[in-house]
Amino acid sequence: MLVDSLLVPECVYRPGSFTGLMTIYESNFLKLDRLIGHLDPERDSWVSQVPCDCDLHLQFLSREAYTKTIKLTYWFEDAAQAPVPDPDLTVRIYCDARLVEAAAARDSHRHHLLRQLGEAHAEELDRRWRHNIMLNKWLDYLLEMGHGFR
Repeated sequence: MLVDSLLVPECVYRPGSFTGLMTIYESNFLKLDRLIGHLDPERDSWVSQVPCDCDLHLQFLSREAYTKTIKLTYWFEDAAQAPVPDPDLTVRIYCDARLVEAAAARDSHRHHLLRQLGEAHAEELDRRWRHNIMLNKWLDYLLEMGHGFR
């Protein structure tokens, strides 16, 4: 398992700072690279299924020369309405810089723990920290559960 202690930051940073956020982006890249590897460029959507977790859905939204944008989510069935994506993250991959950013996420989640995480702060840097820490921890969880798109 990939652990954050193996990631050696290029500089000293404090939590909540811009340099710290860039370190999280670097960590996100390493984890996402391990999760998705090199996917067939002809396909736009993928599903990872493991016995003890929800199906993980990945969809390519765009593929540029140095940047790729994907949507990463679980789909939860709800008898009262259509299936609901949650956490429904839009993730931007900066291939040349080897960084991954949670570019957009739902600020209102169905799961109570995800709702609590979103209620803490609203400033832009705080919002980016919140979304990217959530992505970072979720990637840890997905890898631990055995998800992968190989």
